Amino acid sequence: MKILITGGSGLIGSALIPILRPCDIAVYTRNVAMAEQILGHKIHFLSTLTHLSNLDDYDVVINLAGEPIAAKKWTVEQKHKIENSRWSITEKIVALIKAGENPPKLLISGSAIGFYGRQQDQIIDENFSSAHDEFSHQLCKRWEFLANQAQSDKTRVCILRTGVVITKRGGALQKMLLPFKLGLGGPLGDGKQFMSWIHLEDMLRGIAHLITNESCEGVYNFTAPNPVTNKEFSHELAAALSRPCLFTVPEFVLRMMMGEMADLVLYGQRVVPSRLQESGYEFIYPTLSQAFECLSK
Repeated sequence: MKILITGGSGLIGSALIPILRPCDIAVYTRNVAMAEQILGHKIHFLSTLTHLSNLDDYDVVINLAGEPIAAKKWTVEQKHKIENSRWSITEKIVALIKAGENPPKLLISGSAIGFYGRQQDQIIDENFSSAHDEFSHQLCKRWEFLANQAQSDKTRVCILRTGVVITKRGGALQKMLLPFKLGLGGPLGDGKQFMSWIHLEDMLRGIAHLITNESCEGVYNFTAPNPVTNKEFSHELAAALSRPCLFTVPEFVLRMMMGEMADLVLYGQRVVPSRLQESGYEFIYPTLSQAFECLSK
């Protein structure tokens, strides 16, 4: 099986490649030198797609590319960068899929639970249709629309609406660890907002599940079946690190530090992976305490 991955040097992509071995894997990246440092020299790298007339050589395309959404404050310029980094590559990939006579059998394309926008404590599965119209929703809505244009009787499309990924390797959790290790961590705002999360291993194995199960198509929430409030998350994390959880970070402090981007942590969604479980996937880490066991190893 031949697989093309965009965003292959990122947190999920770089961890996914070993899971997909011994498949023949190609990675599209704008920085081949950096990607080689992260992934090694045994991967076939593509620095451009302009020389390709189609993607008929590939069986599966996994589209994970995108500027990190929480890397910088959301200026107008940064918002455009976040959007274009997702929308542009997705448009190119879809155009190449549609241009072929024997296109890839599967396109897996990233998205996020930010599609649903800020919500309260209502349990949200893939059938939920009352998204809050804000930047994260607009970003994901367009991203998903573009990816779905590849759907045909020859190509199935799976969309990954991903939550907070739990791993020691990096990502959101890595940014949280230092204050908690110092005993300074705690809930953000009032702590009542829900956090929908997934352990990296379930993320990777879930993607492999979509590849091997040909009946899978459409939108999938890539979150564990037991979302928690930010307050619960904070106490679980502190307990896993054997540290106290005594402090809170007021909303006004987060607003000063992050601007509009603070919405990502002050509001949440209580998302469950109904379709993934219905398709037969069994979570290795269904609860947060199980997921945090990795922190003590």
